[in-house]
Amino acid sequence: MKLPDSMQAGRAAPLGSTARDGGVNFAVFSEHATAIEVCLFDSGGQRELRRYALHGPEDGIWHGFLPGVGAGLVYGLRAHGPHAPERGHRFNPHKLLLDPYAREIEGRFGWRAEHHGYVLGDPEGPRSLDTRDNALHALKARVAASLDGPDPRTNAPRHPTEALVIYEAHVKGFTQQLAALPKALRGTYAGLAHPAAIAHLQRLGITAIELLPIHYTIDEPHLADKGLPNYWGYNSLGFFCPDPRWALAKDPTAIRAEFRAMVHALHEAGIEVLLDVVYNHTPEGNEFGPTLHLRGLDNRSYYHLQADDLSRNENLTGCGNTLNCAHPRVAQLVLDSLRCWVQEMGVDGFRFDLAPVLGRAPHSYHANAAFFTALRQDPVLAEVHLIAEPWDAGANGYQLGHFPGRFLEWNDKYRDAVRGYWLGTGVSRGEFARRLAASSDVFHHGGRLPTASVNFVSCHDGFTLNDVLSYSRKHNHANGEDNRDGRDNELCANLGAEGPSEDLGIRDARERLRRAMLATLAFSQGTPMLNAGDELANSQGGNNNAYCQDNPTTWLDWAQAPQDLIDFVGRCFALRAQEPLLRHPLWFSGPGAGQAHLHWLRPDGHAMEASDWQAGGQQAFACTLYAFACTLHAQPGTQQGLLLIFNPEPQATRFVLPAGPWTLLLDSSGNLKHAAPEFDAPARSLLLLKKA
Repeated sequence: MKLPDSMQAGRAAPLGSTARDGGVNFAVFSEHATAIEVCLFDSGGQRELRRYALHGPEDGIWHGFLPGVGAGLVYGLRAHGPHAPERGHRFNPHKLLLDPYAREIEGRFGWRAEHHGYVLGDPEGPRSLDTRDNALHALKARVAASLDGPDPRTNAPRHPTEALVIYEAHVKGFTQQLAALPKALRGTYAGLAHPAAIAHLQRLGITAIELLPIHYTIDEPHLADKGLPNYWGYNSLGFFCPDPRWALAKDPTAIRAEFRAMVHALHEAGIEVLLDVVYNHTPEGNEFGPTLHLRGLDNRSYYHLQADDLSRNENLTGCGNTLNCAHPRVAQLVLDSLRCWVQEMGVDGFRFDLAPVLGRAPHSYHANAAFFTALRQDPVLAEVHLIAEPWDAGANGYQLGHFPGRFLEWNDKYRDAVRGYWLGTGVSRGEFARRLAASSDVFHHGGRLPTASVNFVSCHDGFTLNDVLSYSRKHNHANGEDNRDGRDNELCANLGAEGPSEDLGIRDARERLRRAMLATLAFSQGTPMLNAGDELANSQGGNNNAYCQDNPTTWLDWAQAPQDLIDFVGRCFALRAQEPLLRHPLWFSGPGAGQAHLHWLRPDGHAMEASDWQAGGQQAFACTLYAFACTLHAQPGTQQGLLLIFNPEPQATRFVLPAGPWTLLLDSSGNLKHAAPEFDAPARSLLLLKKA
């Protein structure tokens, strides 16, 4: 390949590298650089071939056009500028930088001293300058090729929000031990696209799968030192590039194609694909971290820095640094990444990790922050699902209920109320009822709907549901931190034995509570999210922070999966789909409003009074849901009715039913076949009845 002597002026958009017009256009943002160079390498990224200075800057964009080259070209960036940490600048042209817009990444990362922009061990610390070149070992970008194959946007299911049943899963964890998959496909995007994997999701009634982070990630140095990986992937380096660890393919273009084909296959089955995305921090860590991309390109623009000491990073994430989404070019980076996953890969929505970071301007959270405004106005992102993890590690970081209208939010109040109610740890009927009814105290404002509450009883972060019912404390020793990591206040109860038990009474109590909690999840107003494996009674051995366990601890154990439990969960979500009152799109009103309404009952059939809600002792109660057919697309003039009965007590509780007749649709304990006007609700059970 003959390379030209110099680079022509290019276009300032789009950012990154783009093969077009018989060449490649490069565009890189840096507000404070004095020069940006593109360094070309051989196909393996081992030998530097040529360097070119980019033109500019134009509004902070450095650009250039190189004719005669195209997709597959391997390159890195070098940024020249002031090395003045006291002013927030950490330019070091001796460090080869990864293009933050790279859609294909070449190489394998390993932690080495020369990746740092300062001299490790120097008394000056990060204020010193390391002049060693790291190019041989640095990750490089590769100019992305166009993808062939079906476009997953053409068969996107486009489910309305009230139809969502979300399944949170890890690509490898879900597929690694699924015996129905060919061995070569296990642990991969291709495996998740296999009919056997999809059939399980359909059996459960899942309409959207939420994947733990699949952006290109690297392991933190403290994990690498212990020989452990960042298995969960909450350490994104490449916001535009799929993680190659979970691909059958090895070539970067083929990896992108494999991911895209996975999305298309899931769409064909009526399942949307949501991505858990990490735009709050990067692997560059705090001021003692490496210089890999953003720090070297423009540290002061890309990161929040401490106002009284610009040489230090703000740590609002617990991960060392905080991405500065209040800067328009940083917001653009995030928005461009989101658009790439929607337009190129067909993704249907996103769950934003530590989402308050996106609305910090500069340090306080604002629901009307510029990033959220831009997100609302973006035509590509206007109809995708948006989900917030509504807390971060900064001051006033807990922002549940305070995200803009289109956002759904992970509702930890729901998790704690459901666990506490069924485990008998002091959660009142009133608190449980509020969460059952979509947490109107949190979300009923500003035009928001019940679907804003993403309900879950467990998720990747914390105990699995099985372990909630099997352990009274965390067992995280395998993580190498002397059991210090992970939450200490996990709501759980071992019910008589720590870990697995052969005691029939303990096993029965655990199974009853498991089914009651899963049925509660399916029948609650809001948006349900099932943690992958809870339908299999999957355990992580009491590890409630298994982020670094790429082994059977986190791989779903399909061999031991109880088929009757899978069928039970599928039955619950089938009833949710069948009965519109269980997923009502609007808030319930009072009985006289002519709309759907709730009515709360004591076991004796009388209406709950104010004193009943907080009373100790008896915790069983019932709830009727009514709606006229005009609100449910049924036969005009008819009234639809459902009855939910909750008995968390360790013994049966006598219930008197309202005027019926009522047909029993589900008893979570499996003991009842029908319900008389007065009957005993089994211990630790949830019942669903329909007015005939």
